[in-house]
Amino acid sequence: MQARSLSRQVPVSDGVLTILHHLDLEIASGESVAIIGASGSGKSTLLGLLAGLDLPTSGEVHINGENLFALDEDGRAALRGRLIGFVFQSFQLLPALTAIENVMLPLELAGTASARELALSVLQRVGLGERLHHYPKHLSGGEQQRVAIARAFATQPKLLLADEPTGNLDSATGGRIIDLLFELNREQGTTLVLVTHDAELAARCGRRLRLVDGHLVAE
Repeated sequence: MQARSLSRQVPVSDGVLTILHHLDLEIASGESVAIIGASGSGKSTLLGLLAGLDLPTSGEVHINGENLFALDEDGRAALRGRLIGFVFQSFQLLPALTAIENVMLPLELAGTASARELALSVLQRVGLGERLHHYPKHLSGGEQQRVAIARAFATQPKLLLADEPTGNLDSATGGRIIDLLFELNREQGTTLVLVTHDAELAARCGRRLRLVDGHLVAE
């Protein structure tokens, strides 16, 4: 994955606020990278741009040789479905679907024949084998986070982008999720890009980058 001269500006009452300033980033296949920085530094904005969920003011993001922003919205969605798993800080679970149905959805959209079996397996791996048929409103914040992580894992993505994946978890559960992230990285060669305040998680990544004043600085 490559980002070239990536900028994001937003209008404010007295002009324009620059969140990301002509940022360059290159991440090798199978690498694990932690992006850290102060709250409000633009980490979530950067992750959304890398996934093509938001549009930059300028610049390019290339994934698997394709320029995300040369594609239309449907094209970006199709690329995400093929290649990318995303763990949102706000979970983004569908409230009308149970835990297992939320995890099955991207598998079904991809035409996976064994969607239920795969969803069951990954939910069991995140410790939710007893909560399969609960709706998000009946799950704690930590349980919803684990469903979101299971959904991102289920499609066995080439690239996993995660925004504070352990932020709503207790230390024991967070430790299991960290282990699972790096099992995916090791076993399947999945590229990990993680926004985190979790020092343990950041320390296990192969590279740590700090976002400061719209620029990435190596730790």
